[in-house]
Parts: sequence; structure tokens; C-alpha cells
Amino acid sequence: MNIEIEEVIIKELTYMLELHQQYGPAGYFNNVEQMIAFILGSVVDGSCRPGSWERQLLIPMNLVANCEEHNLYREDYGKPEG
Repeated sequence: MNIEIEEVIIKELTYMLELHQQYGPAGYFNNVEQMIAFILGSVVDGSCRPGSWERQLLIPMNLVANCEEHNLYREDYGKPEG
């Protein structure tokens, strides 16, 4: 999968990375790609774990479906089998 990200978004992520490298935990992110992977990982964790801090990111962005299924804890990513 290839995802296109607008230049202005990359510009801000690059600035965030610079700030993080200067003032945040040393070596947490080495590049913007690692930061994006962490952000997306947090989104999917929030989808699978309704009680998590990550879920609190999804709610204001309207990324939680209005159904009981999306409020069930899942250990695995993706649609549950069965």
C-alpha cells in the first residue's frame, strides 16, 4: 500500500520530529516514517481496545463506528473470524 501525504503535512511532521529529537526522549523516532507508523499503530490499537488511551484519539475524529462490534475488545487486528 502506498499512501500519499500532502507536503504541508510532511512539513509539520518533520518539524514535530525535530522538536521531539531535541526535547523528547532521545532516539524515540529516527525519521518521519517511524513517527507515522507509531501514529497509525495507535489508531488501530484504539480501534481494537475500547478502554485504551488510544481510543480517546479516535472518538473526536469520528473513527469509532456506532455499533456494538466496535466496542468489543479484540486481541487481533482485522475483522474477527467466525
